[in-house]
Amino acid sequence: MESYAPFHHLLTNLTRCILKTKEIHLKLIETSDIHGNFFPYNFVTDQPSEGSLARVCALLEKLREKWGDRLVYIDNGDILQGQPTAYYYDFVDTQSEHLAASMLNYLHCDVGNMGNHDIEGGHAVYDRWVRDCRFPVLGANVIDVRTGKPYLTPYVMLERAGVRIAVFGMITPAIPMWLPENLWSGLHFEDMEECARQWVPYILEREKPDVLVGVFHAGRESVRQIDFYNEDATLDIARNVPGFDVILIGHDHRRFCDTVTNTEGRPVWIVNPAHNGVMVGEVDIRVSKLEDRVVYKKVSAKLTRTGFYGVSEAFMQHFADAYETVKAFVSRRIGTVAETLKTEPAYFGPSAFIDFIHRMQLELTHADISFCAPLSYDAIIRAGDVYMRDMFNLYRYENMLYTMLLTGREVKDYLEYSYTLWTNRMQTPADHIMLLAPLDNAGTRYGFRNFAFNFDSAAGICYTVDVTRPQGEKITITSMADGRPFDTAATYRVAINSYRGNGGGELLTIGAGIPKEELATRIVEITPKDLRYYLMKYIERQGTVSPKPLNQWKFIPEAWTGPAIERDRKLLFGK
Repeated sequence: MESYAPFHHLLTNLTRCILKTKEIHLKLIETSDIHGNFFPYNFVTDQPSEGSLARVCALLEKLREKWGDRLVYIDNGDILQGQPTAYYYDFVDTQSEHLAASMLNYLHCDVGNMGNHDIEGGHAVYDRWVRDCRFPVLGANVIDVRTGKPYLTPYVMLERAGVRIAVFGMITPAIPMWLPENLWSGLHFEDMEECARQWVPYILEREKPDVLVGVFHAGRESVRQIDFYNEDATLDIARNVPGFDVILIGHDHRRFCDTVTNTEGRPVWIVNPAHNGVMVGEVDIRVSKLEDRVVYKKVSAKLTRTGFYGVSEAFMQHFADAYETVKAFVSRRIGTVAETLKTEPAYFGPSAFIDFIHRMQLELTHADISFCAPLSYDAIIRAGDVYMRDMFNLYRYENMLYTMLLTGREVKDYLEYSYTLWTNRMQTPADHIMLLAPLDNAGTRYGFRNFAFNFDSAAGICYTVDVTRPQGEKITITSMADGRPFDTAATYRVAINSYRGNGGGELLTIGAGIPKEELATRIVEITPKDLRYYLMKYIERQGTVSPKPLNQWKFIPEAWTGPAIERDRKLLFGK
């Protein structure tokens, strides 16, 4: 019997360990890029909508019945811009608790993160929102220039059922490319990977978390690095900075849920639920602890559609007054449009929609030339009365209007780059005129290869776009719109939105060849209010507007481009 003693001793110790081991199962829920979609109603289109925080609330109510305080809810930013619900509490009712904060507080949000579009409203908007939130809003790489320390909370420690969870947040650092400095004055945005390399070892050593969660308002990976800003560094960090168990991301509005392997050979989950609250990221974490030591850990994740859970009636009742307030705001009549306005024609030539904005920009700034792109893929404003809601279709973002000084050569090179992003180089009459990417394996559905909000056309000059020629040879500017000669050596006043004027889309930097650091020196005037405000006032002043295409540019050779446009229109829009 003595020969079995060592085995018996081992078995006893193993039994004791098993009995002392505690397994905890936790649930993380992520929303990202809500963009003001608080209610299951689109205040811009005046129609019911998918997603919304009202549906997220229904999901959370159901899950909390099972999970209790073992459920952690995290919002990943870009909540303060988009629908009129956000705009109203950003700029109209500035005294009440911000509705976005009120709602996340109601949902018992545990952690928030700052998004680039949250910065878009300026200090007065996002500083107020942070104060109103009864949970920490993260942003480790948002640095206060005065102190050299993070302007926002870099990370937070949560404890659930004995499990210590570190939640570390960052934002894309490319904000100076998109937004005027007055909106982020006093701040510096560090490179995300450099910031993670500083903070992750510190958190692991100081806090000794059982689980490390990254919350990044950034996409998976950048197509290319923008000047000195790596806009979407998630995969680089997941692979190169060991320690993360899961990284919750957003920003690029692209659903993703999968693992990558870090330098230590460990899997890291990357979760992106996209936008508008249509989906949430759902992460399951199983931890087994022996006393204070983790002996086993498993993470899994999926994307869950909120529509399965319906709409929270309690949420709707609680925020009924806010709903009615916003509905009244967007229902205010502005004026009348004589003919229906659509974004769609803007991709194929001069359009009433885009040229209406051109006219307003030229009138407001007294500039020589105007640049503008379709900011909504397929917007429509029907003939008849125009309401405040339609202003959000006419102009999607809270951009200011810049007047900048550009040479004629820079104007031409700017357009060369824009139309290279926009159009294919046709080799035969049967080729696509648009630069397309298939959306299905059958090749029956297509979208644009590049972002359509970077497809800038110009007004104030007359020009042709030869789609058979390469970049540098596409654009021929024949004259100014009033018949004066166009001079590549002359300097022109150009009306351009603040996103583009700061380098967004790289049309000024890569296209026109202007160094990023020089852009600010080219600005001679900035409007005090956003472009949507001036569009509203423009319509109010006229009463009835009858937008028409200016017809100051065209695609050539027309024998090729006419049939090609009809073919590509069907592929893009089904008509």
